[in-house]
Amino acid sequence: MSKKYILVVDDDPDLVETVAMMLESKGCEVGRAYDGVEAEDAIKDRRPDLVILDIMMPRKDGYVLCAEMKAKEETRDIPVILLTAVGEAVPSTRYSHADGMSTEADDYIPKPIDTEGLWKAVSALL
Repeated sequence: MSKKYILVVDDDPDLVETVAMMLESKGCEVGRAYDGVEAEDAIKDRRPDLVILDIMMPRKDGYVLCAEMKAKEETRDIPVILLTAVGEAVPSTRYSHADGMSTEADDYIPKPIDTEGLWKAVSALL
């Protein structure tokens, strides 16, 4: 099996690096983006085998990017794992549980992230 290319998208650079280091230690190639617009460009540049996508980000949030990916024929089959702290943030942000239920994400991982749990989700989708 060839190396899998995973795009990690989060506006927290420390979280991106933590997840990237874990994935690289498992033999994956990792791309990095820090908001939804950067992620969109990265997906156009190189099609990932899977996207790990934060929800609450500037410029374009994870719900919007996920919905756009799943609506396009060329990207709809790319698995998406949403990282979410939304449950805790619902009272103080515009994000809601309904937004999450309406996306076609393939899995959801709560923050703070358990890297082994994330790896299990990644492995199951690849």
